[in-house]
Formats: sequence, structure tokens, C-alpha cells
Amino acid sequence: MGQVILDAVLVTLLPCIPTAGGDVMHAMKQSDAGFTGFGEAYFSWLEAGAVKAWKRHSRMTMNLVVPVGRVRFVFFSEADNVFRVEEIGPERYARLTVPPGIWFGFQGLQQPENLLLNLASIPHDPSEAERRNRDEIHFDW
Repeated sequence: MGQVILDAVLVTLLPCIPTAGGDVMHAMKQSDAGFTGFGEAYFSWLEAGAVKAWKRHSRMTMNLVVPVGRVRFVFFSEADNVFRVEEIGPERYARLTVPPGIWFGFQGLQQPENLLLNLASIPHDPSEAERRNRDEIHFDW
């Protein structure tokens, strides 16, 4: 996959607009940095303490938002053997744009559950992602 730089993960703080009856939490506009097309959007519930790791996409750009709870995302550079950690949720309401080629895993941090939205650049295709067992990349979750 060539050299992958963890600085390529883009963090975009997002607006949360207070309104009567409930806040409006933006996720992404076509004009936003990090938008690389639209393939599908999906939500994933993540139990507190649960870890899903490791995966690397070859073509998909992910745009990750956590409107409920808090999730720790861990990105790994195999070439440099370094990690980058980002935590997002309503208290740090942001979108993570993750280009293809970066190993990542994530963990739910709040009880009882955490909600993750992925605005993916392509539809789900299991053949374009590579997986490793959690113990193959050593990180202290």
C-alpha cells in the first residue's frame, strides 16, 4: 500500500446547534474537507468496553462521527510502528476522515452504548478490506 502517514487522518470539529426540543448535530456536507464521494452511510452500536480491531481499507475513505457516547479510535502506522489516538463524542463533537491504507481499531468508552456513524466513500465491499486479529498489533486498550 505504500507509505501511509497518520497525519492524513483529518479531524474536523462539527457544529452542534442548540434548538428548542433538541440539538441539531451536523455530520457532513458535500462541500466539506474530507468528502470524497458517497457510497453508503451506516450506524453501528458499540458496547462500553468493546474493542473492534484491526482493519485496513484499500479503497474506502471513512468519515466517522459519534453522536452518542464516546469512542476511542486508534490508528497504526506499520512503517513507523507508531499509534495515533483520537476520542470523539458529543463533548468533542468532530468528524474523523480516514483515507484508505491506515490500520485502525476502536473502543466504546461510555455506558451503556456508543453510536458510530460512518459516511463511507464506497458501498461496503468485504474484498477491499484487510483484517488482523486484535493481538497482532500490540496496543494497550
